[in-house]
Amino acid sequence: MYDDVISARLHRRIRRDFPDAEAARGVAGALRVLADELAGSQQDPERLMAAAVFFATGDINRFRSAIQGARKDWRDLLMAGGLGYEGWPSVLDEELGPASG
Repeated sequence: MYDDVISARLHRRIRRDFPDAEAARGVAGALRVLADELAGSQQDPERLMAAAVFFATGDINRFRSAIQGARKDWRDLLMAGGLGYEGWPSVLDEELGPASG
């Protein structure tokens, strides 16, 4: 199996926020595409993907809106998802649990 761009901790959050298995798979697929599309941003992929999930708060329409917005300006996504500030790594740890090393 290939290395997934989505961390285990973000997968857990996706499954929590989107309990319908089909919706969770769709969210994960959209996040993989987004990470690929925004690779040139030089931003942490988990940060970008998590911002979309955080903004969505379990609402698939809000998630779609986050993805569309990120394609226009990924910085707006970071701000909307609460990860646009200097302490963003701490926010990720608080929201998702510690990163496994």
